[in-house]
Amino acid sequence: MSENGSFSDLEAIEKQALTDIESSGDAATLDAVRVQVLGKKGSLKQILRNLGGLTPEQRPLFGARANEVKEKVQAALDAARARFGAPAQNNKSGDPGADLTLPGNMPERGSRHPVRLVSARMIKIFASLGFEVADGPEVEDEWHNFTGLNIPADHIARDPSENFYLEDDLLMRSQTSTVQVRVMENTPPPLRIIAPGKVFRPDTVDAAHSYMFHQLEGLVVEEGMTFGHLKSTLLTFFQQLLQDDDMKLRLRPSFFPFTEPSAEVDLYWRGGWMEMGGCGMVDPNVLESVGIDPERWTGFAFGLGIERVTMASYNIPDIRYFTENDVRFLRQFS
Repeated sequence: MSENGSFSDLEAIEKQALTDIESSGDAATLDAVRVQVLGKKGSLKQILRNLGGLTPEQRPLFGARANEVKEKVQAALDAARARFGAPAQNNKSGDPGADLTLPGNMPERGSRHPVRLVSARMIKIFASLGFEVADGPEVEDEWHNFTGLNIPADHIARDPSENFYLEDDLLMRSQTSTVQVRVMENTPPPLRIIAPGKVFRPDTVDAAHSYMFHQLEGLVVEEGMTFGHLKSTLLTFFQQLLQDDDMKLRLRPSFFPFTEPSAEVDLYWRGGWMEMGGCGMVDPNVLESVGIDPERWTGFAFGLGIERVTMASYNIPDIRYFTENDVRFLRQFS
């Protein structure tokens, strides 16, 4: 390639490109000029592939002139685009031939937290059993958190070391059983509700305990309810949740001030029994405190730890995984 011919080619490319840009009548025609001159297979790229035919002294001069042509053509394109009301090409890669119409990199998708996933499944299953969702405040007064649940003033559950008191009569609720009191105050039976939500207790954090966790409270108040109805409800729920008709559920005798008789709900998991929550028949004193006749109406209640149910669902060995914000753990639930 001769020196004059090479530089002449650049002059011809520049002149023709500027002429075509000036005569373009719309943005689509401008884009065709851009691809023809500055594209990956455009005339400017093609001529630069012939640098090997130049002497070492000619190459930098030719390259500089080629860059000048590229900048003039790009500037003319941007000015013409402005006339048509189209945005100028903003090509950070420095390659005017890059196709900016191609799709960019897709943002990484997140996922719902496993506790939220299981909570939604629990709600769906209980909804199929006729339960409605109820809600209540996380900051409660002592009446709804204790008194209305038949917990006397001298009970250890009301001790300041066992609760997060805020001021005087207010505290962070220690159980979602507070919602059942609020519902029974305002809604006559029959009732069948669940109340999922956060609860707060100053527990020592370990593999099975946390100072904040999620609980799902269940309440049924109807005529003729028995402990057998309570057990069959919980058994049906866990069988559907874990998709295992042979799973083992144990109700272990216990005591709660707001139920009588009461039991701990245990699930056989990872080769051993795991406590999932508590349950029992609603104490007549609780019904009387909200104006419901215990001679006519009976009911049962249960409280399940959603984190515990999630651990059983996904074979998660440590409750702290849910709050450590380890992306490697959370990505498994995408």
